[in-house]
Amino acid sequence: MTRYLVAIHHPDDYDPSIAEDEAMSRDIDALNDEMVAAGIRIFVGGLHPAIRATSLTPQPDGAVLTSDGPYLQTTEHVGGFWVLEAADIDDALAWGRKAAIACRAPVEVRAFH
Repeated sequence: MTRYLVAIHHPDDYDPSIAEDEAMSRDIDALNDEMVAAGIRIFVGGLHPAIRATSLTPQPDGAVLTSDGPYLQTTEHVGGFWVLEAADIDDALAWGRKAAIACRAPVEVRAFH
């Protein structure tokens, strides 16, 4: 079985206190319960907003530059993710579809090496 990252993407201005209502929380909890029951969930985690990230960038002289905020300057960032162990990409995509519906957000599915 292969492990897959199922990443939820949120806009930079995402505010869970506004965007996430009780119905959404129930849907995400139900999805987590379904993943556990299926025996495919390895890990799940939500992330703080990208603005609270710290980026570390190696420099040509061997130093490492530390800066506040995300490394990538985009309008969306990963807001949370699951690591699943699925039979194949089709199985992982099926779980990704459920995640997109439960989280009401775009989802990216990628296999680990």
